[in-house]
Amino acid sequence: MRRLLVSAVAIVTCCLPCTTVAAADVQVVGGERASIEANPWAVHLTDARGAQFCGGTIVAPTKVLTAAHCALSRSPSELRVVAGREDKQDREAGVSVTPADIWIHKQYVAADEGEDVAVLTLKKALPYTPLPFAELTDRALYQPGTQLRALGWGRTSENGKTSRYLMQATLPVLPDDFCAETYPQFVKTDMFCAGYEGGKIDTCQGDSGGPIVVEGKLVGVTSWGEGCARKGKPGVYVRIARYAKDLHPVVDALPTGVVDP
Repeated sequence: MRRLLVSAVAIVTCCLPCTTVAAADVQVVGGERASIEANPWAVHLTDARGAQFCGGTIVAPTKVLTAAHCALSRSPSELRVVAGREDKQDREAGVSVTPADIWIHKQYVAADEGEDVAVLTLKKALPYTPLPFAELTDRALYQPGTQLRALGWGRTSENGKTSRYLMQATLPVLPDDFCAETYPQFVKTDMFCAGYEGGKIDTCQGDSGGPIVVEGKLVGVTSWGEGCARKGKPGVYVRIARYAKDLHPVVDALPTGVVDP
């Protein structure tokens, strides 16, 4: 099943209850409130009308890393990056910016096939501290049992409502063999899965593209899965370290005419 991960209150695996994996509609299930002050790099994406559908991470003053499936077939004018806003309804907090450019990994086809990464470039630098992403040398951060933190504004239960507030949940990395047995299409070089075999805590619809963090680094992006917080069906996330060499040329490049915050 193809699953869409965006953001939510209890981090739940971002999958829709259908026969294909939905890759841009997941939220946090079984989580707790998180503050934007402690996580200033966490952003959510909306359409031009203000409807939130995915998450993202500020990785440089003018760069937001998200999932490819969140940006595919969308023009910059159709997207808004909302930063510094913990409560989605508080329109006076933070800023809402239209991207100037969208980069999607050239090999991306579908979330469950890998390369589910995209970078949004902004014309104006955001006044929030970026989060560094994992490098190839950060293999230890993906060891089974490592406690990760997932964040998002997605649904707080499968088929439930999305969260008004930024949520977070703690998820342990699971062994690659378990992930491959659970999902035949799982690619261990490009992905990792995290969660609990008994379910109950996960990312969900609306969390897609959002950050998975440990030790002050972005190690994953919410990507796909089957349902939300289902027993034996953990969420699957982009192994960011695998794509560091592809991301640096995009993230490190300065857009023309950048305006300081």
